[in-house]
Amino acid sequence: MSILMHRGLNLHPEFRTEKNGYQLPFPKDMAEAWSEFDIACMNRAIELAERGRGQVSPNPPVGCVLVLNGRIIAEGWHDHHGDLHAEQAAIADAESRGVSTEGCTAYVTLEPCNHFGLTPPCTQALLWAGASEVIVATRDPNPMVRGEGMNVLVESGIAVREGLLESEAKRQMQPFMHWCNHRRPLVTMKAAIDANGCIDGKTPGRFTSNESLDAAHRLRRYCDAIIVGVNTIIRDNPRLDVRRVPLGQSQQPLRVVLDRNLRTPEGANVLSDEGDTILIHSTSKEVGVALPEGKDGADLGALLDHLGDRGIQEILVEGGADVWGRFLDEKLVDRAIIIRSTVELEDGLKSGLEGNRINDAGLAVIGTTKWGEDSVTFWSRSNIKWPSEEWP
Repeated sequence: MSILMHRGLNLHPEFRTEKNGYQLPFPKDMAEAWSEFDIACMNRAIELAERGRGQVSPNPPVGCVLVLNGRIIAEGWHDHHGDLHAEQAAIADAESRGVSTEGCTAYVTLEPCNHFGLTPPCTQALLWAGASEVIVATRDPNPMVRGEGMNVLVESGIAVREGLLESEAKRQMQPFMHWCNHRRPLVTMKAAIDANGCIDGKTPGRFTSNESLDAAHRLRRYCDAIIVGVNTIIRDNPRLDVRRVPLGQSQQPLRVVLDRNLRTPEGANVLSDEGDTILIHSTSKEVGVALPEGKDGADLGALLDHLGDRGIQEILVEGGADVWGRFLDEKLVDRAIIIRSTVELEDGLKSGLEGNRINDAGLAVIGTTKWGEDSVTFWSRSNIKWPSEEWP
């Protein structure tokens, strides 16, 4: 039985309420089979949404296509934070083409919002456009939405169906979904080691391929924050920003330095450029962010809670060895990317990643690849899907 919710239809009694004749949530087993055309349209919406990855946080990437008389008439996606939402962008696309949207069906990867933020509600845009049906991949778990957008559409006489390519859409919005449900960011660990499992030689410097360096900067672009230990700052004085790939409409990531006793030099790059940096410490000084003591430094659980409260949805743990070890030993890593170079460093510091340490942290190998001459291993928790086939 189709979940069609236009006013005046003879609907199943389960849908009826005294107020408007409909009831949410809609029983999943009542949904009709999706047609090949439905699936193709939602796949296109997901493809469009990918264009906003790394640029829309704290919003998720969302795509939308508008269909009329069996053909796509307009497309849109949420391009960057503060820009039009996907539904609004698709409607604007139709306007620019001089195409009427009256009676169209909207395929959208996330439930339309019904609140004012940096843009007006998407529900209003769809009503204004004259949409007759809205097909939603997945509901929005954000407390400001959570079914309200669908309710408003239904009460306005628009047909609503949900669940088309739901798992694919949720996978694409993984950091946002995780943050909404747990109020903590997803944690990706990236480590580069030499042929012998070491991370540093007598002289600091890069030893991985250009392809690996490019991938590392793509990772930075996709993440909201980068975490390193103070020893990495003192030894390497890194900038921890996005340089090797186009930044586009993305923001530079927040730099987070685990600095228990505030040893970061005043002239460090992360403190002297225009980017944002916070020092995490355990002193009584009124600088940075003081957190409770944990094992060998500030409590990492408290750190994730703090970053979650700031709206940080995805973080990249870049090092060094002590920081990797702490996150792994406390089982706080959701994904790991281990880059092994063919270079052999002299008298290098051991990474601490050999043996079963990553396995013991609850991760398993899900794939391998080559970046230049470097061998790359991808690790993930069993309940965390890899963001996409191309990521990073």
